[in-house]
Amino acid sequence: MPKSNIRYQLGNHAIAQALYDSGVDLVSGYPGTPSSEIIEALARLKPDCHVEWSVNEKVALEVAIGASWSGARSAATMKHVGLNVASDPFMTLAYAGVKGGLVIISADDPGCHSSQNEQDNRRYAQFACIPCLDPATPQEACDMVSYAFNFSEKYEMPVILRPTTRVCHGKSDITISETEKPGKKIGFEKRPQQWVMLPAHARVRHKVLMEKQDIMAETLSSSKWNQLDIIKGAELGIIASGVASVYAREALDRLGIKASFLKISTYPVPINLIEQLLDSVGQLPDQVGQVLVIEELEPVVEEAVMSISGTRNVDVHGKDMVPRNGELNVSIVEAAISKFAGLDHTPHVPEGLSVELPNRPPVMCPGCPHRATYYAMKKAFGNSAVFPGDIGCYTLGVQMGTMDTCLCMGASITTASGIYHAGETEPICCSIGDSTFLHTGIPGLLNAVYNGADITVTILDNRTTAMTGHQPNPGTGLNVLGDATFMASLEDISKSCGVEFVEATDPFDVKETIHVFKQAREHKGTAVVISRQECIITARRRGIRLTPFTVDPDECQGCKACIRFGCPASSFVESTEEGQKGKALIGELCVGCGVCAQVCPFDAIKEVSK
Repeated sequence: MPKSNIRYQLGNHAIAQALYDSGVDLVSGYPGTPSSEIIEALARLKPDCHVEWSVNEKVALEVAIGASWSGARSAATMKHVGLNVASDPFMTLAYAGVKGGLVIISADDPGCHSSQNEQDNRRYAQFACIPCLDPATPQEACDMVSYAFNFSEKYEMPVILRPTTRVCHGKSDITISETEKPGKKIGFEKRPQQWVMLPAHARVRHKVLMEKQDIMAETLSSSKWNQLDIIKGAELGIIASGVASVYAREALDRLGIKASFLKISTYPVPINLIEQLLDSVGQLPDQVGQVLVIEELEPVVEEAVMSISGTRNVDVHGKDMVPRNGELNVSIVEAAISKFAGLDHTPHVPEGLSVELPNRPPVMCPGCPHRATYYAMKKAFGNSAVFPGDIGCYTLGVQMGTMDTCLCMGASITTASGIYHAGETEPICCSIGDSTFLHTGIPGLLNAVYNGADITVTILDNRTTAMTGHQPNPGTGLNVLGDATFMASLEDISKSCGVEFVEATDPFDVKETIHVFKQAREHKGTAVVISRQECIITARRRGIRLTPFTVDPDECQGCKACIRFGCPASSFVESTEEGQKGKALIGELCVGCGVCAQVCPFDAIKEVSK
């Protein structure tokens, strides 16, 4: 293999390269960690295909379905909770099937590194009867893309590729292989019995879906992704799936345990391989075979193994020894295998990890406009107001007391409406980001106006989708390739939903923003405040440099108003002299937004003299 075909890549970049090399015709998606880099990396490759950030995952999947039904290879990317949004077309797609290969890349996040839950989307695959590929490494994720397209086209079924965080964000040498690109004829073919899911057709297609299950399972079972290693005479058997199989292999090597081993990376699970492993440990004379199933999150494989074990002389263990919540690692798996094997286990502690690291909770960036918005919001509405929130950077507003709820994308407006209609008498002011508003916030706003909710909706418009890596959205006027496109007006959308009070404000103008919030609070009915200021990170990337601020120690009265504002650039030094107050300081993190100067009641904070 030429050296040029080996690249040190992020797992998501490898998936993007594989999409490119597979001759994909359309890729759509919505950003969400840990999946976001796939479309970004693909866009940088300038592929000869359509690539888009869609407004939400349901839209992304439906765009991909339309392309597939026209014979094109298509892919839809999203994080695990995004499949909840896309579940409506997803479940019916299983009945209708596809024409061009369609791969749904749904990245799971065990451990909730950047998510509101840690659902296991192998359950979705099981629920929808759709095949799922569960890569153990970035290389496998890369290689599975081409396999998934070919499989999808052969059986006219969508395929889920389910990388987890460690696969998406892990880096390794990736061998880029030549892939065979299909000769495709693009053109929509009318198949009303297949594409039109009215009841008479759906009943037939459900039967077709069931009839495909055995042959698809057989094909997946014999694929290279599942690997069985029978050790003759072994008393123990280990079955591990996805990235957990890598941990299990390493743990077995550390412990020096010899056990038959089955790595599973496809769903439906390979029944014949499981049977072979069970038989290998279940035929020992005068001894009950022991099998441990190691998998992250849900006991999907364990349940299958339990049902397959039947009357065999085998004890099956799984979630009685392996945690059902959180991300696994080698140490956790090693402890589970030790318990399973009856060994005394001394946890392996890598050198250097005994150091106690300081607790650094996530905070909004220095100069983040959301902090100023929340400051003004709370000044206008007061501590007793109710502040429903949403998903994004601004969820960190919980530390400012302006985030009382956070459920899922777009739920801030609807939960605010529910709180109002339940009879809450305190003012209600919810917040939602610009991208999230376009994702699923608009129906909530329309519903709020239609049903007479007396609430204030704050759209935090920082001109990007910041939380997931600064992707553009329809409100930014740019597409994923950086080309200018239509720019949606949040003001016009709000007015079209029937909102009578719509005001935009610059949160860096604190006095004016407080005034606008007070007006919104007094408005009877649904009000919208659009707090618009560019994300400080994108502004600095564009070369914008503002003059930083400093504290005049002679004017500072030690009141800590700037500290309570919460900017990481500000700190406070207590006085060592009895009866004297300390002084505030502004460090080099200051980006020059100037809000702290407006917050200071003694005019002690000023721009640094040039």
